Amino acid sequence: MDNNSFLQNRFILSELVKKGIRLKYRRSYLGIIWSLLEPLLTMIVLTIVFGTLMGQDSHTFPVYILCGRLLYGCFSQSTTAALKSIRANSSMIKKVYVPKYLYPVSSIFFNYIIFLISLIVLVAVSLVMGVFPTLYVFQAVVPLFILMLLCIGCGMILSTIGVFFRDMEYLWNVFLMLIMYTCAIFYMPDRLLDSSFGWVLKYNPLYCIISNFRSAIFGELMDMNLMLYSLVFSVVSIILGVYMFKKNEDKFILHI
Repeated sequence: MDNNSFLQNRFILSELVKKGIRLKYRRSYLGIIWSLLEPLLTMIVLTIVFGTLMGQDSHTFPVYILCGRLLYGCFSQSTTAALKSIRANSSMIKKVYVPKYLYPVSSIFFNYIIFLISLIVLVAVSLVMGVFPTLYVFQAVVPLFILMLLCIGCGMILSTIGVFFRDMEYLWNVFLMLIMYTCAIFYMPDRLLDSSFGWVLKYNPLYCIISNFRSAIFGELMDMNLMLYSLVFSVVSIILGVYMFKKNEDKFILHI
């Protein structure tokens, strides 16, 4: 996946991204609006349930939940789409030569674009709840960029494994549930971080990304240790993912 190949195929990539967005909402009456409504409705449910159970009566708690829900949703949807991308495009792969890496990458990109659009909901909810932007909000670019890198890295690894091991689609759903509970989406992490299980959060790169994104939204300085760890993890996952994909892509045609 060299730079020249990527630039030469950018038109194909853009068309695959557009196709992915169209297919995602092909049978939906609400279309792209659903990407705004779904996280909003989920936030309301989680706020009512966990706000009541855990005594979180802070007016900013919905914003806290929405930050985690949006970033986790982006990771979940983009990696799941990448996992299925080679098999989903098997008929095209057999008929037309297109660099195979474009399929998982386009799956990640179109889900990331939808995620960026859904941030409109976060802006609206933040203003309503009195969480106003500060200069720290510009830090949000960093965790958002690292999130994209993490999605690409994990997506490339999963897309390779998914070709040879079909059950990975079911296993990944289980892993995603475990990841969700270790991202502190609907609970405050302080008590867990201070316990012997604190490593579960600290070594989850997605939690690190979400934590720094929340810091940017709530007007706080990012944790540089969390930022560096998530960045290194994401870059390493891309290197590993590209290596695995390039090494095995010629065998894909035998298994799809």
